[in-house]
Parts: sequence; C-alpha cells; structure tokens
Amino acid sequence: MIKPERRGQLEIVRPEGCKESTHSTKTEGGHHLQPSGRVTFIMFKENIYLARLGSFRIGGPSRYFFEARSKAEIEAAVKKAKADKLDIFVLGGGTNLLPSDEGYEGLVLKPNLWHLERAGSEIKVGAGVLMSELLDFAAHAGLSGLEWAGGLPGTVGGAIRGNAGAFGGEIKDVVKAVTSYDTEMFRELERFNEECKFDYRSSLFKTERNGREIILGATLTLKSGDPEKIREEMNAKIAYRQERHPLEYPNIGSIFKNVDLEKIPISSRAKFAHVVKPDPFPVVPAAYLISEAGLKGVTHGGAMVSPKHPNFIVNVLWAKANDVKNLIELTKSEVHKRFGIKLEEEVIQL
Repeated sequence: MIKPERRGQLEIVRPEGCKESTHSTKTEGGHHLQPSGRVTFIMFKENIYLARLGSFRIGGPSRYFFEARSKAEIEAAVKKAKADKLDIFVLGGGTNLLPSDEGYEGLVLKPNLWHLERAGSEIKVGAGVLMSELLDFAAHAGLSGLEWAGGLPGTVGGAIRGNAGAFGGEIKDVVKAVTSYDTEMFRELERFNEECKFDYRSSLFKTERNGREIILGATLTLKSGDPEKIREEMNAKIAYRQERHPLEYPNIGSIFKNVDLEKIPISSRAKFAHVVKPDPFPVVPAAYLISEAGLKGVTHGGAMVSPKHPNFIVNVLWAKANDVKNLIELTKSEVHKRFGIKLEEEVIQL
C-alpha cells in the first residue's frame, strides 16, 4: 500500500513503512548504509539470468547484478565495477531489451530510485518509478499531460532515455529537467529539457552520453485537469493496447521505429497517404510495412512476428535471442526489398 504525506503544497509518496530518515546503521541486501547515506560496503549478486529481469523472458546469465536504491549505492557500485574493470549495463524495466543468450560479462546495474513528490503542477520522480505508478499518481492529483502514456510499460528512467511516446505524445513534452550521475566524473548533473537533446525515441542519454550517465530522476511540468477525465483518457489508451497489442505473450513492445515520412522518397509517398499518422510528426507505421511484406505470423524457433500487431515479435515457445534476431533481420530485409525502406530498430540489444 502507498501512503501520501502532505507538507504545505508538497506531497510525498512513499511505500508503507518507509521512513524519511534513520538514526541507526542498517544492512540491506548486501549493502551497508551509514546514517548519512554513505555506503561503506556493497556485494554484487552473481549469475542472475537476464530472462528473469526483463519482459521478454529471454537471456543468459549476467556475471554480476546489483539493484541500487539510492544515489550513494549507484556511486558505490560504479566505483566497485570500475575498480574490478567491469563493463556496466544500466537496466530499467527491461521492457525494451533483447538480452543475449550468452548473457552479459559485466555488471547489470538497476537504479531502483523510487520517489514521487508533487509541488503545485510539478512532479519530482525517481528513475525507478514505473510509468504506471507515475500515471496513477498524476491522475489522482488531477495533473494532465501524460494521458498518452496509458498502459506504457517500463520505468521513468527508461522512458526518458528513449523519449518514449505514443498517440502523438512524448515524454519530452512534460520534462522540465533531468538529473543524472556521471560515471566518469563521479558527480550528479542536472540538465533542463533543451539540454537533453530529445529526438524521436532518443535523447542525449541514449546517444553521446550512452554508458556514461545514469538517469536518477526528473522534474515534470504538467497542467491541472479533471481527475476523472484524466483517468478516463488513460484507461482508453490502456484498453486500446489490450485490444491491439499481443500482451498475452512475452514481448518488448515495438521492435522498429515508425518511418518518418520525410525519409520516404516523394515519388513513393502517395501510396502511403492512407496510413500516415502523427507520431508526433507524420510517419508511416512500421506495422503496416511489415504486414504488407507478408510477414505476419512468420516464426523462427520459439519467436513469432505477431499476427495481431506485426511490429511486435513475441515469445510463443521458449524463444531464444537468436530466434528474435533472425526475425529482425528477415523483417528488415523483406521490407527493404518490397519498399526500399530501411527499418530502424527501437529495441536495445545486449
């Protein structure tokens, strides 16, 4: 159960039983905390299967795994990994990740920073908060601007990194500022929206600062609205996803980005006019191209191009990562052969 706490205009939400501060040293899950929040010792878990950590139920073992619950723990984990000369992969909700069958020879670090605070029309949110939790919080508070994200899986950190979007909206539309941790300079940074270089399903954290910065949280600016109407719009998006998306099978959402209409030769645009949609700019849906290429229902091993939504590849029978990779390459090849269009992957391969 989640309990809200109010202090003037500030609303802080914490899991039941979670205290604001502690006056005694405690040990949790292999890390040792001092009252100041300084971490004196951490211990990584070993050989944790990535199939257990992501929504695709695919992937071999990670050599090391650590779930950090504070910036101090993130810093300690990063310093330990660097001292041990380990590569670091930052894991959000694992809802957009295709791990390797061989696993990962490094540290998988999950920054599970959980906090939600409201101050007027702004929300401060930790990177580890699920999008569903954020939306529920916003709807309850009567704050509008995230209705498009109804049913969107994953964490806030992952959504910001990939500038998640749907139904014409994107997370960048509400981001005021993002805090991150620089793993080379060992310091916290804050960037305002324009400094994050948000782009279509991308940001600075996914491009030039990929692997160097870990998103800690963000400040979002929303607008006041009717809680019932906000909830109704969110539920409509959830219902749409349940009806149109193959949620009955393990999946990682859309495999490919929709195609920017500007990237399609002018001479070919007329044939796609009937399917162009705003996302948030005019795009040709990748699902349409895949369907027209005759790939709905095509399988490889335990993986299948979904007949329900062909931009999803689903795990129907203990699929391996290589099964999915084969379908990805086949799809790219067939779409290019049929339309001369190069599909760009939206998923992350590890």
